[in-house]
Amino acid sequence: MNEASEPPAVRYRRVVPPGRSWSGLVARGETLRIVDLIGEQAVDALLYAAADTAERYDAQLTVLAQASTVVTRGTRLYSNRGRVMMTVAADTLGAHDTLVGCCSAEGNTVRFGEQARHLHSCRDNFLIELGMHGMSKCDIVPNLNFFMPVPLEEDGRLAIVGGAQQPGHFVDLLAAIDVLCVLSNCPQINNPCNGFDPTPIEVTITSAAGTLAHNI
Repeated sequence: MNEASEPPAVRYRRVVPPGRSWSGLVARGETLRIVDLIGEQAVDALLYAAADTAERYDAQLTVLAQASTVVTRGTRLYSNRGRVMMTVAADTLGAHDTLVGCCSAEGNTVRFGEQARHLHSCRDNFLIELGMHGMSKCDIVPNLNFFMPVPLEEDGRLAIVGGAQQPGHFVDLLAAIDVLCVLSNCPQINNPCNGFDPTPIEVTITSAAGTLAHNI
């Protein structure tokens, strides 16, 4: 890792407890860092243009533009209006998902049985945060899943596997426009994306005045 030319100017820092949600504004030129503090913890994310939330993250366009289903350093995250919203400026894991969506009451029931219907889910977390910004379930779109590798198996199926068990992995998202970021620190306990035991994450926002070490 190359050293930064000056210390990052962190204007915001918060630890998000296991299973909880977070949202915040990341201004153009700022960097959102998401840290997997303990290891093997998935983080679901939605992105909206702060000036007009009808413009939001587009998973299909992001995959198409880069001809890759893997989100990693250098990936440009596009909106449904064809603009780059954020760029993955640094990534210590190397493989994040934008295909399988978020866990929900309906999905949990289909996959794990009726007893899982009332478990808290990422969809619930998204609804909580979106409600704070005047949005609803109609505004939930296919999302990003950080720290959640989803390999494509030989028969074409997607496999949800455990993430990296080492603590401290992070991803940096550099904002190209003012972005409302909505995160769910995934509460899933029935598949290995969280090691069956959800743990906390840390969120920081570094101001444009600071310089993060992006060369990893």
